[in-house]
Amino acid sequence: MDFNPSPEVAELRERVLDFIDDEIYPQERELMEALDAEVAPGVPYPRNLIAVREKARNEGLWNLFMPDERFGPGLKNWEYGLLCEEMGRSPMAAPMAFNCAAPDTGNMEILAEHGTPEQRERWLEPLMEGKIRSCFSMTEPEVSGSDPTLLQAKATLDGDEWIVDGHKWFTSGAVGADLAIAMVVTDPDAPPYARASMICVPTDTPGFNLVRPISVMGHDGGPGHCEIRYEECRVPKGNLLGERGAGFAIAQDRLGPGRIHHCMRAIGTAERAHEMMCRRANERTAFGGPLGDKQFVQESIAASRMEIDQARLLTLYAAWKMDTEGKRAARQAISAIKIVAANMVMDVLDRAIQVHGSLGMTDDTPLAIMWRFSRMLRLADGPDEVHKMVLARRELNRWAKRAEAEAEGNLEPRHATRMV
Repeated sequence: MDFNPSPEVAELRERVLDFIDDEIYPQERELMEALDAEVAPGVPYPRNLIAVREKARNEGLWNLFMPDERFGPGLKNWEYGLLCEEMGRSPMAAPMAFNCAAPDTGNMEILAEHGTPEQRERWLEPLMEGKIRSCFSMTEPEVSGSDPTLLQAKATLDGDEWIVDGHKWFTSGAVGADLAIAMVVTDPDAPPYARASMICVPTDTPGFNLVRPISVMGHDGGPGHCEIRYEECRVPKGNLLGERGAGFAIAQDRLGPGRIHHCMRAIGTAERAHEMMCRRANERTAFGGPLGDKQFVQESIAASRMEIDQARLLTLYAAWKMDTEGKRAARQAISAIKIVAANMVMDVLDRAIQVHGSLGMTDDTPLAIMWRFSRMLRLADGPDEVHKMVLARRELNRWAKRAEAEAEGNLEPRHATRMV
């Protein structure tokens, strides 16, 4: 493993940072306020963000996440991770500026990998051009979101049409989106992980009812985290994404890179918070000297530095593993980073807020907003507890198999492999 970026990636990183310095930070608050005020049905982006996005596209800082050279720069997952980290320094605005924001990124990836030529032309091309936005409709209020085998929303094939019925929520990005990719049960009698499929549902389809954007920590503006009711929502048979019954496999294809992206953005958020904490500690005077002279502040700064770097290395390793051995081989590392990065960013943000005192609780700095935005990472794409359970099960299975091989005398290799 060598995480020194190539000259191309190093240049891209500097250009991304320069763009954030020049175009995002000076109007960060205005961009976020415009997202809340202007995004609406038929309006995917506010005017000021459209202008920023146009500049990013003209500068070639566009669709950087796509590993397929047909659709993007063809960067490896760990290489894009370095760029994604910098976008996380302004997690609400920067990813959108570069057309690298979830849930569009995941939707574009699965449309590129599993979509038909017609689906790519209809939805992938305008998504990659930044003309439309999309949403991903999976979680349901009546069942546990951490166990997708419990999904109840269904689609029934009626001639040449799917009839979609179901109740979804936390369909992120639904306000202003043209397309929903819905995970629904199409084969209720199949084995648990072969029951569901992905279906593309245009949001102007009769029966697609956006009930409300759910208020999350006091915020319900912008693209939203929405409650949706699908009520006899008819779409053509050709809107099935991938194979019938392959919904879980496609979801894993979507979630693997998505978890890398979430974690790298969290690291960028933590880096910005750490920088702000250090600047504050150097500049603020209390009790006869700078805050940075106080041992408890030094402890916060040192702990944060170590935790950020640990999370970055583990995340880059997971991305490298996915690049070199595939998503399945990387799943243990991906579960690990999902826990580590999501908790790390909250700890660093909490320390930075504390060092800023009452100012840190206000929206006069980005710290409180980043805290509210980042808290969902411990739940999104699988809660900490589920990832820990999965990690433990795989470890227990690994050692059970090894004990069985030892008993049979055919142990190979002799010594257990390590993560690195």
